[in-house]
Amino acid sequence: MSTQGTRGFRAYTAKHLDELLGRAGFDGDTRLRVRAVATVLPFRTNAYVVDELIDWSSVPDDPIYRLVFPQEDMLPEEDVSHLAALLRDDAPAPQLKAAAAQIRMRLNPHPAGQLELNVPRVGLETMEGMQHKYPETVLFFPKQGQTCHAYCTYCFRWAQFIGEPDLKMASDDIGRLTAYVADHPEVTSILLTGGDPMIMGEPVLRRYVEPLLKVDQIESIRIGTKSLAYWPARFVTDPDADATLELFSEVVRSGKNLAFMAHFSHPRELESPIVEEAVRRIRDTGAVIRTQAPIIRSINDSPKTWADMWRRQSTLGMVPYYMFVERDTGPQDYFAVPLTDAYEIFRDAYSQVSGVCRTVRGPSMSATPGKVCVDGVVEIAGQRVFALHFIQARDPQLVGRPFFAHYDPEAVWLSDLKPAFADRFPFEPALETPPFARLSA
Repeated sequence: MSTQGTRGFRAYTAKHLDELLGRAGFDGDTRLRVRAVATVLPFRTNAYVVDELIDWSSVPDDPIYRLVFPQEDMLPEEDVSHLAALLRDDAPAPQLKAAAAQIRMRLNPHPAGQLELNVPRVGLETMEGMQHKYPETVLFFPKQGQTCHAYCTYCFRWAQFIGEPDLKMASDDIGRLTAYVADHPEVTSILLTGGDPMIMGEPVLRRYVEPLLKVDQIESIRIGTKSLAYWPARFVTDPDADATLELFSEVVRSGKNLAFMAHFSHPRELESPIVEEAVRRIRDTGAVIRTQAPIIRSINDSPKTWADMWRRQSTLGMVPYYMFVERDTGPQDYFAVPLTDAYEIFRDAYSQVSGVCRTVRGPSMSATPGKVCVDGVVEIAGQRVFALHFIQARDPQLVGRPFFAHYDPEAVWLSDLKPAFADRFPFEPALETPPFARLSA
């Protein structure tokens, strides 16, 4: 167990798994198999999550437990058995590492073109630690913010945390970011992401934020974070809480919008009084807190869960923003909800809340061409189809443009769908007309 400074923050990692799982009364074989999964997928949590959020009497079905602890059936049985055998036999560390790495590479560690399509280049130079998928928004990965107070088992950025340099996105060169933005006048929004930027102390966070305040074209600064759910003391009792909130106020006073993108996966994360106090203090700076999370099987796949969560968020002054679809990476097969079910859950939850909560959008897939929203299942010309549209797109001409896909009750991702009423989706390249067809025309 590690302690960071005087914050009282106690982190647990994979080396503490056996001890923690003992709280649930699991037998030795079950604990071994969970540890086997943790050799592939990263595990980290903290005392606040373990002691305040998890109902250990309900484990393994408790949603917060499932949110942060590996499950033995998250990976194929043969893989788990092989890794468990290596652990049981005290196999050499390089052998265990190689076996885990082989499994990881089958889990699509960087989905949606994160490395191939999103990382910008200036000439032959790759802009490390940045992504520029949509014209107006640049994502920046601060080097010191590429961990979290706790890891979610469904995290689509799990590859950031496994110690593989070739898979990690990070930079500490804020000057390169501001220079890049200056050369791209279409960029108006910066998203600091990770990992979790709020793992950084105020002096380090300030080093990244202050230079952005001097760039006139930037209209908004966003911070993607799970800290309100996993370590709300960051904004209340941590030694640098007041200084952090003053930094937020400086952003707002500079004339820029500070959007605090808070990830809440379950209503229980909103129950603690310290969360309410943290939210109040952040909002008092002038920052806007927007909430988002993916829909995850066995954790939040019910309309009541989402309706309760949106209502509580709205009551606290936060803005429900996105319901995402679990991305095509990591243990997607374990957590994914079919698109048709995700839509029904969204619709039913949406129907239970007032208009002030209906700022939320979804269910949305952050896929390679953009954020694709499932608008419903409809019948057109005798065909049952998914109605879809782009909330955001790599090609701005696609934004808001409706399109259709054949209904598939098993589909969980955009790549599972086939176009309806057309030979291709609008984001796919046109099929070249064969030469003989051009001649005959």
